[in-house]
Amino acid sequence: MSNCDACCGPVIAAAGAVGHTDAEHEVRPSLWRDSALLPSVIAGVMMLVGYVLEWSGFLIPALVLQGVALLAGAYTFVPGALRRLARGRLGVGLLMTIAAIGAVALGHVGEAAALAFLFSLAEALEDRAMDRAKEGLRALLSLIPETVRVSRLSGDTSIPATEVRELDVLLVGAGERIATDGVVVEGRSSIDTSAVTGESIPVAVGPGEAVPAGSVNGSATLRIEATADGRDNSLTRIVELVEQAHARKGERARLADRIARPLVPVVLIVAALIVGFGFVVGDPGLWVERALVVLVAASPCALAIAVPVTVISAIGSASKFGVVITSGEAFERFGTIRTIAFDKTGTLTRNEPEVVAVAAAPGRTREEILALAAALERTSTHPLAAAIARAAADAPAATEVVEDAGHGVAGRVGATRVRVGSVRWLPELGDLGGAAEEMADDGMTVVAVEVDARIAGVVGVRDELRPEAAGTISLLEEQGVRAIMLTGDNERTARALAARAGVSDVRAEQLPADKAAAITALLAEGPTAMVGDGINDAPALATATVGIAMGAGGSAAAVESADIAFTGHDLRLLPAALAHARRGRRIMTVNIGLALAIIVVLFPLALFGVLGLAGVVLVHEIAEVVVILNGVRAARRTASVPR
Repeated sequence: MSNCDACCGPVIAAAGAVGHTDAEHEVRPSLWRDSALLPSVIAGVMMLVGYVLEWSGFLIPALVLQGVALLAGAYTFVPGALRRLARGRLGVGLLMTIAAIGAVALGHVGEAAALAFLFSLAEALEDRAMDRAKEGLRALLSLIPETVRVSRLSGDTSIPATEVRELDVLLVGAGERIATDGVVVEGRSSIDTSAVTGESIPVAVGPGEAVPAGSVNGSATLRIEATADGRDNSLTRIVELVEQAHARKGERARLADRIARPLVPVVLIVAALIVGFGFVVGDPGLWVERALVVLVAASPCALAIAVPVTVISAIGSASKFGVVITSGEAFERFGTIRTIAFDKTGTLTRNEPEVVAVAAAPGRTREEILALAAALERTSTHPLAAAIARAAADAPAATEVVEDAGHGVAGRVGATRVRVGSVRWLPELGDLGGAAEEMADDGMTVVAVEVDARIAGVVGVRDELRPEAAGTISLLEEQGVRAIMLTGDNERTARALAARAGVSDVRAEQLPADKAAAITALLAEGPTAMVGDGINDAPALATATVGIAMGAGGSAAAVESADIAFTGHDLRLLPAALAHARRGRRIMTVNIGLALAIIVVLFPLALFGVLGLAGVVLVHEIAEVVVILNGVRAARRTASVPR
């Protein structure tokens, strides 16, 4: 069934799903081997030979060959048009069917053959354009290997990747793809995540480090404990999001359909009125012919495909450089964005707190303070505790450790009583108060260390900005986009980090509901996007014009609430994706304008007999091919896409 004839139905089927057969993921054949083009080729050859014979005076053979051409071309759209009509649905194919039948009834078999050939060719080219756009989406499926080696008590065995379960230990050799998310338990290597995240530099991994599904192992064998099932991991979530890209259409796509849907019955009514006028004036033959030409001239097929080809091409292209767009509607809305609100932790920052400063009381050393703090923090699961523990790997063991949730920990290191926690819990900083203030002003979270009831030092921990954060904000400003920070962090830390990133508008100490309310207020000023990666960002992501999740392997709530997901964490994808969406919207606008212009121009020319059936068919179908080719241009990457 042609996509053009289905202008009032689904635009395109889902790209596929994990577990599909290889036949479903076959690569689009070359132009010369594409069997879908065969009916159009037969129609074209038979039509041309028929015209040559007609010009040479062999009228009967010419008529036969033109009839074959008509049947070959009509085979591609007439059955679908009749099936749709039986369900009470009108389509562009019905207009072409009526026009072809009428042309034959009037003795214009050659022109009917030309109509069928050009219409079938335009539809076949449109299908190829859709298939080309989907290839980038199907490529995601190939990142999941068919089988994987799993360590069992009886030895290593191969099983289908879809049967991998959490806690299975995978044996991944050099150059093999990783079937599901996991943690390295044995071996050291480097992994290439470029196909999944778009990050081109291999990442060194060792025991205890996480690896994503779909990445390629380097030169050494790894044993990886699965942290997700083979059917439900970060890569399968990406595939599911990509499949959703075809479930909904954008605002302009619906606009095109709203125009095309009533246009078909209107054209049929106008054609009937033209035929009636012919009987009134006494020249029914002339006006029946003109009615048929009007049917073809006013066909909204180009309008129906103007947006879908562009959207699918652009979405497929975006998926190749790490941007998963969940719907055509999201793609079109993204191109309107003028304000972007960023979460801080894990979005503008790395979400990897590090110790960046230590101030010790007189008689104490930096190393001593870190060792005492790390001895206690080693037992805590708090991110700041992990940062302090990493800063003093050889810290002594602590005993009698008790954690006061939300405040800190207390315990003994040898005979010394130690407490480590926030300055709200240990407020008496004495001479270290000034150092703590400076740390806070520089965007650090201050951790106080108390030894035997006396402040011994303060430790500054900061979640550092991503190296590309400031450059990304600058690029967005060049595109006319305002950047805002929404964070649950305290005002002082938030403003210090925002200043380093180049963000002047900061909303700090925001609860999830506060973030959603802030987005609602921003929406009153214009289209607004929200970028985040945590569960606390989900309400704001869902509220925004476009919600963008940083890292499709992050919080499931964030990803499911988002319209767009970045498979990696390179912020430079954001301005690149925005430029891509804006370019796609421009192409859509041109396509809609061109499709409408063709109808407006051809209608009077057909009505008053300036152009006959053959001329209208030729102009109309050439314009349709132009619309398709213009839409495919949306697949081209912008120069700003990071590599």
